[in-house]
Amino acid sequence: MSLENKIDFAIIFSVKNANPNGDPLNGNRPRVDYEGFGEISDVCLKRKIRNRLLADGYSIFVQSDDNKIDDMPNLRARAESKEFGLGKEAFKIDKKKPEKKDITAKKACEKWFDVRAFGQLFAFGKKTDDASGVSIPIRGPVTIQSAFSVEPVDITSIQIVKSVNAEEAKGKSDISSDRMGMKHRVDNAAYVTFGSMNPQLAERTGFSNEDADIIKQVLPRLFEGDASSARPEGSMTVEKVIWWQHNCKSGQYSSARVHKTLRVAKDGSYELDKLDDLKPEIIDGF
Repeated sequence: MSLENKIDFAIIFSVKNANPNGDPLNGNRPRVDYEGFGEISDVCLKRKIRNRLLADGYSIFVQSDDNKIDDMPNLRARAESKEFGLGKEAFKIDKKKPEKKDITAKKACEKWFDVRAFGQLFAFGKKTDDASGVSIPIRGPVTIQSAFSVEPVDITSIQIVKSVNAEEAKGKSDISSDRMGMKHRVDNAAYVTFGSMNPQLAERTGFSNEDADIIKQVLPRLFEGDASSARPEGSMTVEKVIWWQHNCKSGQYSSARVHKTLRVAKDGSYELDKLDDLKPEIIDGF
């Protein structure tokens, strides 16, 4: 059975001496908006959710190169693999039989947790002259917003010296140009993000109450197993997950109104306004 009740949620987390989401267009400095508030993209957050689900043994379609559990070189290869995907025949769509798209989409949602949760676009171009391209859009019921810091963030940048040269130096006493580097970090900040689960869209992908409960269990440990030199273990911590489960598919209130009931202070503490007949569940971080 697909998701029966609309769900809204929020995640409050802290960042201390870490780069939560580097911006490749800005020297990998932590992302900030034009007003100086720290930002973590929704894509980054969904990547972390996928990694936790993958570690728990769930089948995930969009796997990162440093965390994948198969030898597939790209998404198309994974989708068309008989061992890890649906096989090539599933993506050979006859223009005279467009209903096959719906069949393939249903199989993809049954196969991969992240596809039925977040959706996916299977857009494969032509491989040969006699093969047609395919485009199968799947709209997922689970959405999550970019996370923003409660206050503008202070960013510290330090210059580092690499232990070895990656390129050959020009002379015996020279140091190659890539020997020097920079590291950036957010000193101390509280962030918050919001998300929602839509029962109407869940009917189309098969996202169920059980799937929602799995994500509910994953969110408090969002940053476990995510350590790196930019994000040392313990530098990012989920403080609270706030979970609102409505009593109907359409929801008693709009997501915007529900999310506005939460006010987070710079130290990560929070206040919640009350809404009639909608009591939030407060979950501690892992």
